[in-house]
Amino acid sequence: MSLRQTLHALPRDARDTLFLLVVIAWVIAPQVNVLPAWASLLAAGLMLWRGWLAFTGRPLPTRWVLAVPLVIAVAGTLYTHRTILGRDAGVTLIVMLLALKMLELRARRDALVVFFLGFFTMLSNFFFSQSLFTAAAMLVALLGLLTALVNAHMPVGRPPLSQALRTAGTMALLGAPIMAALFMLFPRMAPLWGMPADNLTGRSGLSGTMKIGDMAEIALDDRVAIRLRFEGDERSIPPQSVLYFRGPVMTGFDGREWQAEPFREDSPWAARVAVPANLKVSGPAVRYEVTLEPQRQPWLMVLEATPEAPTLPNMQAYMTQDLQWMTARPITEVLRYQAVSYPSFRHGPTTSSRQLRVHTELPPGFNPRTLELATQMRADPTLTNADTQQLVDAVLQRLRTGGYSYSLDPGVFGEHTADEFWFDRKEGFCEHISSAFVVLMRALDVPARIVTGYQGGERNPVDGYWIVRNADAHAWAEVWMESRGWVRVDPTGAVSPGRIGAFQRLRAPQGAFATAMGTVISPGLAQNLRAVWEAVNNSWNQWVLNYTQSRQLDLLKSLGFESPSWQDLTMVLGILIIVAALGGMGWSLWERSQHDPWLRLLARARQRLARAGLVVPDTLPPRAMAERVQAQFGAPAAAVAEWLLRLERVRYAPHPETALGDLRREFRSIAWPKQ
Repeated sequence: MSLRQTLHALPRDARDTLFLLVVIAWVIAPQVNVLPAWASLLAAGLMLWRGWLAFTGRPLPTRWVLAVPLVIAVAGTLYTHRTILGRDAGVTLIVMLLALKMLELRARRDALVVFFLGFFTMLSNFFFSQSLFTAAAMLVALLGLLTALVNAHMPVGRPPLSQALRTAGTMALLGAPIMAALFMLFPRMAPLWGMPADNLTGRSGLSGTMKIGDMAEIALDDRVAIRLRFEGDERSIPPQSVLYFRGPVMTGFDGREWQAEPFREDSPWAARVAVPANLKVSGPAVRYEVTLEPQRQPWLMVLEATPEAPTLPNMQAYMTQDLQWMTARPITEVLRYQAVSYPSFRHGPTTSSRQLRVHTELPPGFNPRTLELATQMRADPTLTNADTQQLVDAVLQRLRTGGYSYSLDPGVFGEHTADEFWFDRKEGFCEHISSAFVVLMRALDVPARIVTGYQGGERNPVDGYWIVRNADAHAWAEVWMESRGWVRVDPTGAVSPGRIGAFQRLRAPQGAFATAMGTVISPGLAQNLRAVWEAVNNSWNQWVLNYTQSRQLDLLKSLGFESPSWQDLTMVLGILIIVAALGGMGWSLWERSQHDPWLRLLARARQRLARAGLVVPDTLPPRAMAERVQAQFGAPAAAVAEWLLRLERVRYAPHPETALGDLRREFRSIAWPKQ
């Protein structure tokens, strides 16, 4: 016997339970990566147990037996999260309760509780991710839960699940316009609007420190970090070689790790911007719109250099003396903003000062051979009276001609990272090269520092947006020059010019699965498919996740409102709901008028008899129904049998509408039999 035949032979309760278990598993599955491992295993075990009981027809466990996994679930939540409140602990508990409730599914009331918990668990998926993939998966979950709910309200017979699915799909389609109206017009009032996103577990990206070798790990992450849409034509878009997105600026160095000023939410802004950046821009401006993926950091990624604050929704931005644009709190949701940058700029002090000495400090006892190299360079007759630019050129020339190479995996560096790069390994990723360059420049008594961010980008041919990935994370250097201020120097370009100009990235070696897929799908087709998917995902970000209150108000302006407010949004939404309700009422009245009122009254009588335990076929006429009523219920149901006989006579009366009204009134007052 095949699996399909086996399932078809099961009782209806077992079939419906197995279908509901599949739907609940689909609802819970996206949260496996955020739930504690014990919670995922316990939920899977409980649902497999329930499925086995349904398949074999065994009785459900008693409440005393269920108390054991309940205690384990609560204790595990307290042990893992140290509380039962909050998002993470709450979602863990709700998943556990949903799985446990499936083992208590005895009556209709229990089923309604399961449906309620299922819908709530489905909603909780958006607490962790609001991506297009999550939305699509939850749309399938919604149809599944609605199908199970409709099926539970079909108590008679063994209706096919396809029938319940059609009804559920119709319900979803009818509710779609209302859902769209609520999405577009429901006032978004911060901070009530939005999903909590206080934990981005597993999300890679830039940070306030740069340990030598860590940035190569980011290069393994091919996810999108930034999307850009430039204004103007193709001629206004800067070349890839000047697309530097400025992030944390590293000044402190302990021999292994570079550090930026730590971000603290309680730090006063005035203290962070006390030293002016002295930014001076020139040349044509580049106007663009950024869609920044959340990485739980306060840095706004903008092109160097941006003199004015980017236009942000519901928050402010400020620039530090290091030319970093930041927000007052970490960015934990997809953020869209506009900015204006100038690729030609100068910044920083133009004359030497005591504050610059911090940029020449090196930790004692580290990189002795690099310090000796600096002494030798200073003793070189050609560099005796060299200025900073000549020293920079000399170091870059050494990188070009000294046999150095650009590598994603140069191995683990030891204690003296600069020494190993300059004299031993002679290969490294961008942070190895930039760090060794800055250490040597500081040893030459030249103020220098590390700047991290992203460099380059690629244009998506489908939607025209430029995409910058986590794999495009980059580290470069800045040196201070008299009368010029801080000047960008990218030593990686001296080792591998293609990394900067031709946008040639080092890619991680593919695994066995990716290699196998490469033999099935051509690289060109795979690239085109990825471009289409990223364009679709970008549209989701632009039109759904970034549908802010300002865009709501712009919608009202297009409808004729001069100065719209959230009160206007509420009014328009209320009017639409009233119109929809009146339209639904009118459609219902029209729909009822299109059906035979005599058949509707007969169907109501058939439903009343079914509640009393007498199920009659739809094709049975009233006279035969009256005979069955008398046979099953006897004299107490004589009035019902007489009412059915009168209903049959009315069908053939010359003016049935008058008598039908009397029968309709008697229908409500007659004593129908009860089970």
